[in-house]
Amino acid sequence: MSTAQGPDPLPADASQERRAPVRVGLVQINNSFSGQNYLPYSVALLQTYVQKMAADPGLYEFLPPLYKRVRIADAVEALKDADLVGFSTYVWNGRISLEIARRLKALRPGIVIVFGGPHVPDQPEAFLRANPQIDLAVHNEGERTFLKLLESFADREAWQSLPGVSMFKADGSFVRNPNIDRVRDLDEIPSPFLEGAFDSIMAANPNESWIGLWETNRGCPFRCTFCDWGSATAAKVTKFGEERLYREVDWFADKKIEYIFCCDANFGIQKRDVDIANYVAGIKKETGYPVALSVQNTKNATERAYETQKILSDAGLNKGVALSMQSVDKPTLEAIKRDNISLGTYMELQRRFTRDKVETYSDLILGLPGETYESFVKGVDLLIENGQHNRIQFNNLSILPNAEMGDPAYQAKYGMVTVESKIINIHGERIELDDDVPEVQDLVVATAAMPLADWRRTRIFCWMTALLHFDKLFQIPLIMAHGISGISYRNMIEAFMAADPKRFPMIAEINAFFHKEAESIQSGGSEYVFSKEYLGIYWPADEYIFVELTAKGKFDAFYAEAGKLLAETVSAKAAGLPMEIIDEAIRLNHALVHQPYAKDNLRIRLSYDLLDYWHKVRGGEQALLSEKPLAIEVDRTTKPYDDFQKWCREIVWWGNKKGAYLYSPRSAAITPELAGHY
Repeated sequence: MSTAQGPDPLPADASQERRAPVRVGLVQINNSFSGQNYLPYSVALLQTYVQKMAADPGLYEFLPPLYKRVRIADAVEALKDADLVGFSTYVWNGRISLEIARRLKALRPGIVIVFGGPHVPDQPEAFLRANPQIDLAVHNEGERTFLKLLESFADREAWQSLPGVSMFKADGSFVRNPNIDRVRDLDEIPSPFLEGAFDSIMAANPNESWIGLWETNRGCPFRCTFCDWGSATAAKVTKFGEERLYREVDWFADKKIEYIFCCDANFGIQKRDVDIANYVAGIKKETGYPVALSVQNTKNATERAYETQKILSDAGLNKGVALSMQSVDKPTLEAIKRDNISLGTYMELQRRFTRDKVETYSDLILGLPGETYESFVKGVDLLIENGQHNRIQFNNLSILPNAEMGDPAYQAKYGMVTVESKIINIHGERIELDDDVPEVQDLVVATAAMPLADWRRTRIFCWMTALLHFDKLFQIPLIMAHGISGISYRNMIEAFMAADPKRFPMIAEINAFFHKEAESIQSGGSEYVFSKEYLGIYWPADEYIFVELTAKGKFDAFYAEAGKLLAETVSAKAAGLPMEIIDEAIRLNHALVHQPYAKDNLRIRLSYDLLDYWHKVRGGEQALLSEKPLAIEVDRTTKPYDDFQKWCREIVWWGNKKGAYLYSPRSAAITPELAGHY
């Protein structure tokens, strides 16, 4: 009879008869994304390795893997006949995995539960004591260890000596064995794509749209304290063979997999990554697949980072190049161990991509150790000055268990204050199963350098910057005001944050909304704003305001207030400036913002060539404003939006990465013949 101590022992004469196959369940629950689901790559690697490398693969029967969030009772029903269930865990599936395992153990005490993945703490004794349903934890690369575990399945005593595992012995003592050596030749691990590991679940789920997870290498030479990538892989980068990778790209195209997420920490770090990017681009040109390839750009290798991303951009394989600098403050970069990553690399890449008409977006993290309100805001100003007019993604800092930042001593050193918050995906739906557990994260909402009030102020600055500049509602006036007066972008944005409620009630109302949302996050509330009325999804606070201004017909009033506030702010900086330029910029920007229900095209007369100036600033070129009477025609009727929900989805949501919120205007010099029409 099975007990909680392990599997049923084999009969004494097991060596003389073939035992029944060990039934293996595998779980890698990923979030769905826009109705698509990720292929369970991590557990497929385990299955394929066992099937190719085991002395007798027939001894192991693999159940269909669990790859998406379902009712916990349904997951238990699907896995209850397994002898062993292996869970690949991370922040988005940690709690549901634990609950499935708990119920499985209660139902069948003899079932063996194995946990692996980045969410298993490197020092897991407390974690395993708190979760007795777990028999064994596997650390770092799991393929070799998982095979050893299965091949010694009948002898639990042997598990105690397996490399890279943690467990409790029968006497209650704890074992944490040193990690197994990493696989140096990654082609030892068979490809789950090419070996057919996904064929059965794809056939069983013909209506699923799949996203591919893909590795070309493993490892990360950087040790950023907020990240568990470098700490997990001990720096050395190992590679899969190029021919194997090319055949996998062929597989993606053959299976019509539209979106590929590359799991490499630093795509472009290897010289061959240029060839890989070219191959993917060629296959897309030939077959139409994949539609997009998302990669994490390498650090420091400026030329290869540029070349690989340019190839992907030219092929339409990315929506924009991510420049993940996280902070531009030197003391902060030292505190998070990114001071060995050149900021100059990012700045140069931003300038080069901008000149070559390749959209970029920059990543900054709010709440990093040592970062102050002042240093953060100065950093934002610097990035915009350097030409980042497309988007800065302002991310809240979340603590990962195996990152150095997860150490309580590290958090105490920097006075880090955290709250537990539900994990909500940007633009995600509110999916509530009747049998589920929400996933949570530890968000940093204050530090010694950025106390609670300063964190809120910084968060509001992020939203206001996004609304005015990156959502393009007020970008043209900000650029023009900066150009003619030299006033900094941060000073203009801060003026909106300090608007007098009596004189600027609408802007003050936006500020109050941002303040309320920042307070909510600090109390454990959602990072995003849920709207049942607008697509039933979670919006970033700035985009929610954009939608609200449109839905409530408040755009004219917003531009009236914003124009008055900006004029006062610039005039206070320097008297005697040609304010009519800013007035024209406000009128132009107002006309260009994409709106639903537009019935007519717009015509605007300008005295200055504002479009040329704006385009050159955005393109990283030398810009000189010329006085030139122009007729601007805004085509709002060629592709009208009479469905408000469709406008929300296609313009505000899907336009997010590229900031594609504006119409494309046509301009012409005003001749005597045209003068009467404007």
